[in-house]
Amino acid sequence: MPTIHSVSTVSPPVEIRQEDAMSFARSLFSDSFKDIDRLLKVFRNGEIETRQVCMPIEWYAEPHDFETKNDLYIKHAVELSKQAVEQCLNDTSTLERPVDPAEIDAIFFISSSGIATPSIDARLINQLPFRHDVKRIPIWGLGCAGGAAGMSRAFDYCKAYPESNVLVIAAELCSLTFQRDDVSKSNLVGVSLFSDGVACALVSGKQSTIKNTRPMPVIRATSSRFMPDSEEVMGWDIKNDGLHVVFSKSIPTVITSWLGPFVHQFVEDQELSMDDVEHFVAHPGGKKVLLAYEKALSMETEQTAISKRVLQQHGNMSSPTALFVLKEFIDQQPAAGEYGLMAALGPGFCGELLLLEWQ
Repeated sequence: MPTIHSVSTVSPPVEIRQEDAMSFARSLFSDSFKDIDRLLKVFRNGEIETRQVCMPIEWYAEPHDFETKNDLYIKHAVELSKQAVEQCLNDTSTLERPVDPAEIDAIFFISSSGIATPSIDARLINQLPFRHDVKRIPIWGLGCAGGAAGMSRAFDYCKAYPESNVLVIAAELCSLTFQRDDVSKSNLVGVSLFSDGVACALVSGKQSTIKNTRPMPVIRATSSRFMPDSEEVMGWDIKNDGLHVVFSKSIPTVITSWLGPFVHQFVEDQELSMDDVEHFVAHPGGKKVLLAYEKALSMETEQTAISKRVLQQHGNMSSPTALFVLKEFIDQQPAAGEYGLMAALGPGFCGELLLLEWQ
């Protein structure tokens, strides 16, 4: 089975406390919402403490056109992705030796918060010594499901080409999608939740020469699930001034009713039960999403503790967030033979699951 050899995470340098983000929202939206103080409770109730974004908070108070925001997306996505790749390939806490970029056979680049053609992976190839025959697979539009989905597609690639080494890069600059003139409740929720970040994972087939210094997660199986006629649950509305966030208040209810059967069927297909899964590597879409996970899967609060900590410290970065959670689990050094379940949900409405086993 394909092995996850290394995971790196990179955050931009500007850190915002949730109290400051709430004050920022009050100053911008107090004239637009009569019940602004009641609505601002979403900042406290989400239990986020800090977030990282790519621009100073004052920048977001000023109007910016789509071109300006997208140019910044390209600039920061390239810079942060380069850092993430270099850290991932040189992490000798898990790798037996540093990995040369020339050893990489394919790059899956995951993002939904900006547009670039040529895509960000092409720009990285011009900055790092990848081979010129490296395969490029940019994937756009999976939102919060993107990190887990990218790992699933890397699994597929490494099963087909077992000697290959693959990078999965998930890069999002969600803060640059902020719309200061959008007075919808979805936009206010987005301001309380979204942040920026990049993660990179190195995945290899079973015939790869890359080795690890300790047990690392092997991907045993994956599963994807799509909910028909659910385009309005979450996503972007694309308008002249950029990307406008779409959130349905039904998301926790959808998760509670839909996720449980999906997960249990997947685990049973692997001849296991949820009692066998010690590590729940869940994308923390928000506090209510994590509570819905716990309800749908009859989980104890402790099983979502790492996801909650990532949410508290980084907010929801969309696609990289699940990989931030995975890195936290890897750093805890689970023992060989322990199972993990990686899960993420996103626009479509869709879900992605991966069964992990530390070996």
